[in-house]
Amino acid sequence: MKTESGQGESNTRGETRLQGLAVAPGIGIGTAHLRDGSRIPVPEYLISAAQVPKEISRFTAAVQAAERQISKLRSKAGSTHGASAEELTYLLEAHAQMLRSGQLRQGVERRVRDERRNAEAALAIEIDQIVGFFEAMDDPYLRSRGEEVRQVGQRILRHLTDQAYQGFGELGRNSLVFAEEVTPADTALMDPRRVVGFASVLGGAEGHTAIMARSLGIPAVLGVAELLRHARNGAAAIVDGDKGLVILEPTPETLDSYRRRRAGQLRSTRALKRLRDLPAVTRDGTRVTLQANLELPSDVEQAVAAGAEGVGLLRSEYLFMNRDDLPEQEEQVGSIRHILGGLPEGPVTVRTLDVGGEKLASALGHHLGEATNPALGLRAVRLSLRVPELLETQLAAILQADEGGRLRILLPMIVNVEELRMVRRTLNSVARKLAAQGRPVPHPLPPLGVMIEVPGAALAADALAPEADFFAIGTNDLIMYTLAIDRGDERVAYLHDPLHPAVLRLIHFAVDVALRHGKPVSVCGEMAGDPRYLPLFVGLGVRELSMRPTALPRIKQSLRRLDASACQSLAEAMLREHDRETIQHLLESFHA
Repeated sequence: MKTESGQGESNTRGETRLQGLAVAPGIGIGTAHLRDGSRIPVPEYLISAAQVPKEISRFTAAVQAAERQISKLRSKAGSTHGASAEELTYLLEAHAQMLRSGQLRQGVERRVRDERRNAEAALAIEIDQIVGFFEAMDDPYLRSRGEEVRQVGQRILRHLTDQAYQGFGELGRNSLVFAEEVTPADTALMDPRRVVGFASVLGGAEGHTAIMARSLGIPAVLGVAELLRHARNGAAAIVDGDKGLVILEPTPETLDSYRRRRAGQLRSTRALKRLRDLPAVTRDGTRVTLQANLELPSDVEQAVAAGAEGVGLLRSEYLFMNRDDLPEQEEQVGSIRHILGGLPEGPVTVRTLDVGGEKLASALGHHLGEATNPALGLRAVRLSLRVPELLETQLAAILQADEGGRLRILLPMIVNVEELRMVRRTLNSVARKLAAQGRPVPHPLPPLGVMIEVPGAALAADALAPEADFFAIGTNDLIMYTLAIDRGDERVAYLHDPLHPAVLRLIHFAVDVALRHGKPVSVCGEMAGDPRYLPLFVGLGVRELSMRPTALPRIKQSLRRLDASACQSLAEAMLREHDRETIQHLLESFHA
């Protein structure tokens, strides 16, 4: 079998295997449909002063045409397949806001007027500059938002150059879409009854395209460098979203093997669905609460279907993305209430804004300066405390939305007790103001918890515990800050190690402190949704886990097979070890 560029081997039957990033699980077997996703060529030339008004008019007309196109798509969004309808609406609204953005329009018009560039070139330069702001962000999720800005630029550019848009309506059943790039809006418009998988040359695991694929349940592999050089339109192919593999023109033996695997997955999925209403309890009776992490309001439907007992982490960043203004209080209230309404029972933990100062919203621009190192700069709770109106509006929205007393407030990147005290004082002040205005205020106020995601917070857990109402351990950032690595940087990603002794000791210390103080403690990073680490957390005494909705059924299945006392012995043995390989061996032996 063959994989080009060092990614496999060849045989005489011509099967080709290409490795990429596994971003949406499952197996798609069908017919390859190559989509021409190449970037639109951008003509560049200088114009005369007399041509400036005409060029600006061309640009304005292209923007208006793009707005009309977005409007038509939004009107159709309600008829798209269930889980993606609201997601598509959100994406299109974000694109519409960018089209209305004064920053984009004024920037392009300035380049046309002052630099005498044609509209296409001025647009391309301005988009590149805005994308650069996003790509400088430390957070991979936020960094990927630059992708959306570029998509809006391509939409305007298509109208400037009269390039037609390729849709998916003509595709038949069992289609596999292969392209240079698949946008989130593309993904949302795919019908899972026809498109059984897709792969692209560009894209990453943290982008919105990956999120949409997981939401729709379409297997997807991104970052497949040699895809379009080897894929043949109309040929048989396989997309393995579990292993990040694309197989072109598979042999009969490979097809038979993958058909058996897919049948087994379908049986397993049906079995996992039957677990939905069963309790999350170990064999010896230890109860663990399984909750969902939500990126967007549309994720709540998937969380409920997976049997989530609440929301352990609602990321509020979606309210602030791709806009020139800040969300009003009532907008935030409505969004939170929508999530509460979609979740029949259980708590909803709202994390306050967790972004850095890299021009997320231009309305914040005058508060923020250049960040030498965004990961260590003005971000998360530091930004909220620096801009009081930002924090006060968000807290007021949470208090107003909390009609049933189900909300909890989570503070990101806390490093000392004083930050927690400052937020609590603000919360109390906001509650008094709302009461003075005659607005209902929950009593008692929502619990106020802290993220344990930097080593300083973990090591100071004994100082934080008396004043925090709960802990939530964010393993993604805790690993990054402890080991000083960015897993998004392929040069050092191999150092991202959840089983590093330092990481385990920090988690253990924070959990132990919370338990001794009688405070709830949850884990809400990627480790929480990985069955490999479940015995460790159960053994440490963690009784609340929050994860992406798709991980919930498998975690529940694994939990119901565990014995809590055996997990405790395992955790104790792992913590006694100093060698990472020994720690991994202990965990693997436990699962064997």
